[in-house]
Amino acid sequence: MKRLPVLLLVSFCLTALPVTCYADTAASLDSLLHLELINLPPGFSIELYAKGLKNARSMVLSPNGTLYVGTRTAGNVYAVRDTNGDNRADVTFTIARDLYMPNGVAIRDSALYVAEVNRVIRFDNIESRLNIPPEPVVVNDTFPTERHHGWKFIRFGPDDRLYIPLGAPCNICESEDERFASILRMNPDGSGLEIYCHGVRNTVGFDWHPYTGELWFTDNGRDMLGDDLPADELNRAPEKGLHYGYPYCHGGSISDPLYGHKHSCDEFVPPAQNLGPHVAALGMRFYTGSMFPPEYHNQIFIAEHGSWNRTDPLGYRIMLIRLDANEVISYEIFAEGWLQGDKAWGRPVDVLVMPDGALLVSDDHAGCIYRISYIQ
Repeated sequence: MKRLPVLLLVSFCLTALPVTCYADTAASLDSLLHLELINLPPGFSIELYAKGLKNARSMVLSPNGTLYVGTRTAGNVYAVRDTNGDNRADVTFTIARDLYMPNGVAIRDSALYVAEVNRVIRFDNIESRLNIPPEPVVVNDTFPTERHHGWKFIRFGPDDRLYIPLGAPCNICESEDERFASILRMNPDGSGLEIYCHGVRNTVGFDWHPYTGELWFTDNGRDMLGDDLPADELNRAPEKGLHYGYPYCHGGSISDPLYGHKHSCDEFVPPAQNLGPHVAALGMRFYTGSMFPPEYHNQIFIAEHGSWNRTDPLGYRIMLIRLDANEVISYEIFAEGWLQGDKAWGRPVDVLVMPDGALLVSDDHAGCIYRISYIQ
């Protein structure tokens, strides 16, 4: 597919200032937004949706149109609204501060669920209390306190249960606590916590197929096996109880040098698709909107946050997974340009489909959220 640089369509960063939005940390004040550098397929454009959201990561949209945004290092949870319908957020609320890596956010009825490292909390009737948020209710505080891969992405599944990953507390290890390196699920009130699938090193994004109802999730591969091994993964979990290989097997065929002798790769579910090595594949969504052309409908968008220790950086982009008959047929770049040479001015984290069909992308490095739209 021919790819063209996208011209910036707006010249304001939610204010009367030029489109130059700074991250909220001193270390990244030199990271400017350069949306004119983002390459997209013809007909697509990108613009700024929200700014000033320090460490913006996971997103969830309420039925009333409030976008809730979790963070990892900032400890904040934000709520942003587009009150005048111009496809640009103009009001921001800070729902909570000083939480323990509150990466995950989910909505059920009128309550906002937030996942910290060691617990899930709930803010009741949040939509009517954005100005003065209520004190949170503890839903479940039985999770381990380990910080390594301790931040969580959460979502309610089609079964009305909250799915919660528990990453491995290390780069590579076996754990006595079988909850590590798994995806858990529980009832909305915190009861019935159980393991849904095993062998998942660190997933920070998942979604359910709009027709089959199957869970699909990204998984970050282990480090310290070189620049090109192993690949990150996209996996499919059609039923409870499956095992995806960690820490014994990576990418469906790579036996781990420390633990691989204990189990054959044939014992585990292979990836639906191997992704790039160390790209840090995080948020993913099936595209269920109607704005994009038909060939994008029910396909998967993945935010690749970008490698942290690879000799030649890789990732820092939005990828498109194309499916046919529920099988992956291609893995291709949809949006790129946040990485310029070996320097990144932005790092995509999560993606979310808006009611009008536009695709939101969060960026924890620039502290912003982008909106990708299509005009025929």
